[in-house]
Amino acid sequence: MRLTELPLRQPAFVDLIDWSVLSPSEGQRLREFGLCEGASVEALHHGGLWGKGPIACKVGRMTIAMRRNHAAAVTVRTGPDAAP
Repeated sequence: MRLTELPLRQPAFVDLIDWSVLSPSEGQRLREFGLCEGASVEALHHGGLWGKGPIACKVGRMTIAMRRNHAAAVTVRTGPDAAP
């Protein structure tokens, strides 16, 4: 499932990131925040009207705000077999 579809407060792990939809600077910024395949993530809050704005995410131990189109490029996995 996409990070945009992950229920709030449900822990998950990054399975795949579609780097091709991100510009090089956007991809570098997300990597600097620790977002890479195998990283632990958790959606904390959906901002904007009706929750259609940025998403506050916990990546590892850091909380970051991510644009919705960037979060849509991140595929996550949950459940008992979700560990990296």
